[in-house]
Amino acid sequence: HQAEKIIYQELQKARPDFGFLMEERGEISGIDKRHRWIVDPLDGTTNFLHAIPHFCISIALEFDNEILAGVVYDPVKDELFHAEKGRGAFVNDRRIRVSSRAHLADALLATTGITNKVDPTRSAALVSKAMDITRKTAGIRHYGAAALDLCYVAAGRFDGFFAYGLAYWDIAAGLVLVREAGGYVDEISGKGSLFETGSILASNEKLRESLRENLS
Repeated sequence: HQAEKIIYQELQKARPDFGFLMEERGEISGIDKRHRWIVDPLDGTTNFLHAIPHFCISIALEFDNEILAGVVYDPVKDELFHAEKGRGAFVNDRRIRVSSRAHLADALLATTGITNKVDPTRSAALVSKAMDITRKTAGIRHYGAAALDLCYVAAGRFDGFFAYGLAYWDIAAGLVLVREAGGYVDEISGKGSLFETGSILASNEKLRESLRENLS
């Protein structure tokens, strides 16, 4: 809550007319109805509470319902992932790209939500999908911070990421990072809106269809 308060105060100071969508405070309307900040002040809360050094701050800028820019900061590793539409994706001052792996058997994937107590049915479905696709890939990691998972896809550390029922603030900044790094982000089935379902698939172009076939 304190982190979100500081982020809110600083962004409001810089752009006083913009609106907000924040994990803790919810939606805050601004005078400018076209711009909105999407903020997750602490993604990976459980990791943070257990002193596991894998959590981040995620901030995205939305304009007319499109994400234009995103920033994800990992304070422990001091890695600042950032991207702006049409200008590429970076970690600190280094340009990043998605991986070039083309075969599912070589792909390392990430997911999150297996321990979802709010929706055990969705959690069970995710476990089933994860177990099935694990046998076809190099493995799956469950690190518990969706925003960082998407950054790792953008940086080529993971070859793909999938999850069900995520909140907008979990994925907003990561979307533009993956896309600006040359990757793709879609709703898993390819039929709905990932902003409505929260079901997301991110990968490079070569793995996109094979992952969708196995996860839909």
